[in-house]
Amino acid sequence: MARPRQKNIVERLTDAGEEAIQRLGTAPGADRVLGAINSVRERVDELQKRVRGLEALEKRVAALERRLDKVEGKPATRRKSASAKRSTARKTTG
Repeated sequence: MARPRQKNIVERLTDAGEEAIQRLGTAPGADRVLGAINSVRERVDELQKRVRGLEALEKRVAALERRLDKVEGKPATRRKSASAKRSTARKTTG
């Protein structure tokens, strides 16, 4: 007998959620809020693409540095990437 009661609660929550969404859609200024949210989403997507591109560039730079070391006859040295330098700079002693 608990099952019909639980279904009733779920239905009530679903109805309440649908009603809340309808209210948000008709609220004054909702279109501006939704526009701002969509704009932020698009900017975050673009930022993620750029960050992925930076990772590829870091790999290419490391490969070029290794090639340059071979051409110059220098011993292979492991250079720190810019991100490694930044992460160590943030550490605090205390």
